Amino acid sequence: MTYISRIILGAFAALLLSVSVANAKCNARFLNPITEVCWDCIFPISVGALTMNLGASRPDTNNPNFPLCVCPAFPIPRIGLSIGIWEPARLVDVSNETGCFSNLGFDVDFGLFSRGRTSVNASNGSDNGSKWHAHYYYYPLISMLGTTIDALCLETTAFDLAWMSELDPLWMDAELSTLLNPEGLLFANPIAQGACAADCAVASSGNLPLDELFWCDGCSGSLYPVTGDANNHTGGVQATSVVSAKLLARMHRMLLAQRTASSTSLCTPQLAPIIPKSQYRRQITRPFPSTSGRYACAPIGATTQFYDRYKETPYVGESFGYLFWRKRNCCAL
Repeated sequence: MTYISRIILGAFAALLLSVSVANAKCNARFLNPITEVCWDCIFPISVGALTMNLGASRPDTNNPNFPLCVCPAFPIPRIGLSIGIWEPARLVDVSNETGCFSNLGFDVDFGLFSRGRTSVNASNGSDNGSKWHAHYYYYPLISMLGTTIDALCLETTAFDLAWMSELDPLWMDAELSTLLNPEGLLFANPIAQGACAADCAVASSGNLPLDELFWCDGCSGSLYPVTGDANNHTGGVQATSVVSAKLLARMHRMLLAQRTASSTSLCTPQLAPIIPKSQYRRQITRPFPSTSGRYACAPIGATTQFYDRYKETPYVGESFGYLFWRKRNCCAL
């Protein structure tokens, strides 16, 4: 092979590699609800104060002590059993490019309708962060599969794409985001940010996160500003996990998410403009799902070191997906 031929072959190989990397940025693949969901994350299941736990031991929210409950109904109040269950409820895409639906398996060109620009590792002086687009889905998987648990506590919503950052001008602008979250100005100080260390320690030690520190995502950083920014990028899993929690907090502020884990939500979910972090678990689904182990569905705020191993391939421009498990207390017939 001549010298020129080698140069041409090398240039052609580099071109193919660049094309494959460009096409791999979205890495979208439809989420398999059977093999890519950590089904033992549904435990513990409770009836009143009695709990059943199979598989890995995971923390649980408080449940009503008395097994019977009463819900108002006409003409006769409804009496049932106080059930507590963790359900796969919401899907989140966190993408490095517009139109990447990593959990649904397709990539869409938004063209002129896409707002903002993402960057996987954007540096600005001493600041090292990243920006991401995101999508939020209603994902009542238990109801969709028609399991027997569905008869106990039915999720009334259908599978739906509820929100897209590409069409929201507030998602990529920290100043505009204060229109929805003006309290974020109170937490832009070292004292408030330092308090997140306590949330990190609690959530990483096998307990639920501290709802009192609602501005924290524990070890991953602050939930404010509630935008697509990861202020401290130390890897794709860490950065996108905090963005996924920010999106969930945003959905609560927009009243698209509700409180479901409390004695007051037995009959109907309650409005919660401040995210109740303790009622959620976060399972990574893309690019590689976690389906077993204690931290396969970790509490919000737990360190990602428990589950980020082998979850990110070493090329720049990867998109991620998350499945949020939600604790639900309900009064079932």
